[in-house]
Amino acid sequence: MSWTGWLLFALIVQVIHFLGTWKLYVKAGRKAWEAAVPIYNAVVLMKIINRPWYWVILLFIPIVNLIMFPVVWIETLRSFGRNKTTDTVLGLLSFGLYIYYINYTQDVSHIKDRSRIPRTSGGEWVSSILFAVVAATIVHTYVMQPFTIPTSSLEKTLLVGDFLFVSKFHYGARTPMTAVAFPMVHDTIPILKSKSYLKDLQIPYFRFPGFQKIKQNDIVVFSWPPDTLTNITNPRSKVDIKPLDKKSNYVKRCVGLPGDSLEVRDGYVYINGTKNELPGRAKLQFGYAFRTKNPLNPSFAAEQYDITDLYPMDNPPSYRVFRAMMTDASYERFKNYPGMDTIFKTTAKKDVSDLSTFPQSPYYQWNTDYFGAMYIPKAGASVAITAETLPLYRRIIEVYEGSEMGIENKISQSGTQVLLNGNPLTSYTFKLDYYWLMGDNRNNSQDARMWGFVPFTHVVGKPVLVWMSWNSNAKGIMNKIRWERLFTTVGGDGPPVSYFKYLLILLAGWFLFDYFKKKKKATKK
Repeated sequence: MSWTGWLLFALIVQVIHFLGTWKLYVKAGRKAWEAAVPIYNAVVLMKIINRPWYWVILLFIPIVNLIMFPVVWIETLRSFGRNKTTDTVLGLLSFGLYIYYINYTQDVSHIKDRSRIPRTSGGEWVSSILFAVVAATIVHTYVMQPFTIPTSSLEKTLLVGDFLFVSKFHYGARTPMTAVAFPMVHDTIPILKSKSYLKDLQIPYFRFPGFQKIKQNDIVVFSWPPDTLTNITNPRSKVDIKPLDKKSNYVKRCVGLPGDSLEVRDGYVYINGTKNELPGRAKLQFGYAFRTKNPLNPSFAAEQYDITDLYPMDNPPSYRVFRAMMTDASYERFKNYPGMDTIFKTTAKKDVSDLSTFPQSPYYQWNTDYFGAMYIPKAGASVAITAETLPLYRRIIEVYEGSEMGIENKISQSGTQVLLNGNPLTSYTFKLDYYWLMGDNRNNSQDARMWGFVPFTHVVGKPVLVWMSWNSNAKGIMNKIRWERLFTTVGGDGPPVSYFKYLLILLAGWFLFDYFKKKKKATKK
């Protein structure tokens, strides 16, 4: 729905509110017209029901307002003496329209200065839970979101089982686009395993200003551009097209910025012709296959040579064959392992085409290890559009700057002529900035090499802290927790430093302060 559509919807809601409450406004000592003025009527209503002014703001925050509107309906009924369970149930089941019945048929009196404290302990619990959910939803949506690392694509920097806090405000918080959704969950309701949202009511894209731009080699959490990989590689596949804010969240490293020329050679990224240098904490890994004459202890080899994803491929009588992921430094040490027969990198060869690689076109003889060069679009920049360049930018024009922004863009071809909505298209000027996001675990990462550019509209936030890390393969509960990673920062150089002990000291100090404060109050009494 467009902004015009939402404005019309808001006006209809205002009319419904006026017709259903104006008599109650009068009985509360206000003027009837005050029920008709948008926003002002909400401010007045808060005074009538004796609730704080900031509730008005909560009524306009997507998702939060789904909780607040029922609360306001019930508070309105109780402000006019309708405290029975029946009133509460009818108010909720009628979506607030029960107030019409009270407004036009019942002789009620306004209870001025009604207490804000719930009458029962049950009511107090419900009130506390509701506003805990409201506060958590606001923090989750606009400030900080928890996130779990499910795959090893950034292995060594971020580990499988790391639990992150992702900042929404660094790059600017993206407001919810799905108007009706279950709070604090993404696309699925836990346990029920059902969709957590209705995708028919969509709010236009909006983002608050951030205080930081995405920099080269930043780790970024983003909404996965394709709904499934097969949606691009196989156009006939049936997929569930999710709303932008309900797409799966991924985490990768930004190796290419808007306006860059990017190329991949033997798995290494080159930006504008220069090899990309990763920060010290990053560990670039590649796939290797090797064969040993002697039996190999995988645990010992992985621990001593810093190898990941080590597993046997075959066990013929005289050789042991393995695959593993290694950094360049690990390879240099491990190639001299006693009994090593042969070891080689499993990266693809140059000029060997892989049609699962972006842009999935016979024009480009690319694979995930030899890729480009190509231009990463920047807002305001223009590129020539031909039958050859179209595969690179078609999805940008039709989807990211088309349907996802509420614009109908349809590309077709007549011979070698490219048409946009039936008109010849020879060049295109980009409206958004785009990024190139890849994993450090180069031969074990599904990233931009498969599905292409990531528009800024898809950026979710910046990982800032590992607050918990869980090794599911370790034995024993205490060993499963990676204690050295608790409350470590994601960015920076050198080994991660845990701030967990400092957190414990602060908590202990707070509890001591609170204890002596209460003891002092008790002594005075």
